Amino acid sequence: MTTFVAATNSVHTSAALCDYLFDRVDNEDTVHAINSHLDEESVSDEELRDGEDALNAIYSRLGAATTVETHQFVRGNVSAEDILSFTEAVDADEIVIGVRKPTATSKVAIGSVTEQVLLHSNRPMAVIPRELE
Repeated sequence: MTTFVAATNSVHTSAALCDYLFDRVDNEDTVHAINSHLDEESVSDEELRDGEDALNAIYSRLGAATTVETHQFVRGNVSAEDILSFTEAVDADEIVIGVRKPTATSKVAIGSVTEQVLLHSNRPMAVIPRELE
């Protein structure tokens, strides 16, 4: 039995994470799909809906193969903090997170959320590249 935390912020990220997870999960595993926003003042209704859509995409794609629980956080934490603290709370075996491929005009470094999770987690991690939106 494996517990995964799949951090997503868009349906595109969710699709990439599901592509990775689909052949790895079985009916005894649990996938916790999470979406995080800083606080109610800084998040729009559209961003909340997009987060829900991203979570629903994981549930729809993996729900028949394994247990999927979805969580949307709006509790005053930066996304990396929510990912790291939730991973500890559920004693996850692996974190699955997406990263965009850099473009000529974007910074070459990994995105700040992914970078912070990589730097501060002691859990195994899969960083899944995804196409640009």
